[in-house]
Amino acid sequence: MEQTISLHQRIREFECRIRRWKQVRFVPLTRHIFASRRSSSVGPQATQVSRPFPNPNCSFPPQTSPLPRRNMADGAPRRNLPELPTTISQSSHLTKRLAEIKRLSGRITIMNTVYETTKESLKRIGELGSGTCGVVYKARFEQTGTIMAVKQMVVTSVAEENKRVLMDLEVVLRSHDCPHIVRCYGCFITDFEVLICMELMATCLDKLSKRVQGGFPEDILGKMAVSIIKALDYLKVTQNIIHRDVKPSNILLDLNGTVKLCDFGIAGRLVDSMARTRTAGCSAYMSPERLEAQEEYDVRADVWSIGISLVELAKGEYPYHGCNSEFEVLSRIVSDPPPVLQPEEGFSPMFCDFLRLCLTKDYHFRPKYKEVLQHDWVIHYETAKVDVAGWYQSIIQS
Repeated sequence: MEQTISLHQRIREFECRIRRWKQVRFVPLTRHIFASRRSSSVGPQATQVSRPFPNPNCSFPPQTSPLPRRNMADGAPRRNLPELPTTISQSSHLTKRLAEIKRLSGRITIMNTVYETTKESLKRIGELGSGTCGVVYKARFEQTGTIMAVKQMVVTSVAEENKRVLMDLEVVLRSHDCPHIVRCYGCFITDFEVLICMELMATCLDKLSKRVQGGFPEDILGKMAVSIIKALDYLKVTQNIIHRDVKPSNILLDLNGTVKLCDFGIAGRLVDSMARTRTAGCSAYMSPERLEAQEEYDVRADVWSIGISLVELAKGEYPYHGCNSEFEVLSRIVSDPPPVLQPEEGFSPMFCDFLRLCLTKDYHFRPKYKEVLQHDWVIHYETAKVDVAGWYQSIIQS
C-alpha cells in the first residue's frame, strides 16, 4: 500500500511540475529571444519581443481555464509544491555563479596552451545530436584545427533550466584532471547562450548497443564499469556531487577505447553525504528510493543506475522491457525483485555477484563507490588487458 501511495505521490508531483511550467510559459514577460536559429559562427541578432496579455487583436482567450481539481484515486488530496524562481534575475545565487563562470569565457585550452578567442573561431561542421537543453554540433577550432563537440544551450527565463546549464559547465571545467570525465576545452558565454567546447567522442553506449548483437562481452563491460565508477567517485571526492543521471546514453566511448562520463546538468550537491533535492533524471534507471520519494538519498542511488545499465548492455535489452507506460516501469522497479544475471547465461559468478550488490533494493545494504571499487570483479578488470578499441572497430566495420 505504501508503495502505491508513493507512486501516486510521484504522479502528483509530476502534475505540479506541469502546472508550474504552464505558469512560466503563459505569464506576461518581456525578454530577448533569437529571431532565428543560427550557426554559432554568426553573431545572433537579439530581437525585443513583448507578450502583454490580453492581445486586442486576438479573437480567443490567451489561456484556458484550469481543469477542476480532484483528489487522486487513493483519496489523498493534491498538493502544490513551493513556487521556484523563474528568471536568473530573481535568483542572486544563479547570477553570482554565472558571473564567476563568465570570467572564463573566451578561453580555449588545448595541449596546455591557452587561446584568447571568440566563438567566431568555431567553424560548424554538422549537428551531432539534440536534447532538452540545446544541441550538440561538430566544429573545428580554426587556430589549431582541433575537431571538437560544441554543446550549445540557450539561456532562458526559467531558473531551473539555467541551473542545469551552469551545473553542467561547472562540473566539466573543474574535472580537467580526471581521465574518466569528458574533457572541456573552454566555453563562450553571452546573455543569450552558453557554448561548451568538449573533446569529440566516437559514440555513446546507448547508440552502440543498437549495433551489438546479443549484448556486450563481459570483459568489455568490465573495463567500462571501472571507468564509470572511478568518474563517479572522483565527483564525490573532489566536488561533493552525485551525478543522478547515469545511463548508457551518458557514457561515451572514443576510437582509442577510452570510456568517459558526460552530462552533469542535474548533478546534485551532497550535504553530509546526502542529496536533499528531487531533481528528475531518467526514471528507467532511477533507484527505488528515489522513485519512492525518499527525503534523502546518497551515491548508492547512482550505484543502482550502474547496475541497471550493465544488465541492459550485457543482455542487449532493458531489464524491465515489455512495459506499456512509464508508470508501469516505475511500478515494476519499486515492486518487482531486482533483475539478475546467472552464470548459466554465460556470465562469470563474480560479475553476477557484483550486479546483485549494485541492485540491492534496500539502499542501506547497497555498497557505495569505495566498496564497489574493492569488489573482486572491479579489481580484476582494473588491471586486465582488454582491447576495447579493437572490439569497437570490429563492431563499426561489421
